[in-house]
Amino acid sequence: LDILWRVRERFGKPTAVYHVSGEYAMVKSAVEKGFLDERAAVLEIMTALKRAGANIIITYWANELAKWLRE
Repeated sequence: LDILWRVRERFGKPTAVYHVSGEYAMVKSAVEKGFLDERAAVLEIMTALKRAGANIIITYWANELAKWLRE
C-alpha cells in the first residue's frame, strides 16, 4: 500500500492494481475455516487499495464485489 501511495503521489496518473491470487487464496482459506467474514474482509482490502490511490482494482472478487456494492 505504501508503494501504491508513492506511485500515485509521484506520477499523479490513474493507477491500476492487481489483487494477487495468493492473497485471494489466503482469504478464501481463512473464510472456509471460519476465521474471517468474506464480505467484510474483501471490502476492507478493497477500501485500503482505494485509499492508497488505486483508480482501478483488478480482482478475483470482481463479480461478488459488484453484487455487494449494489446491496
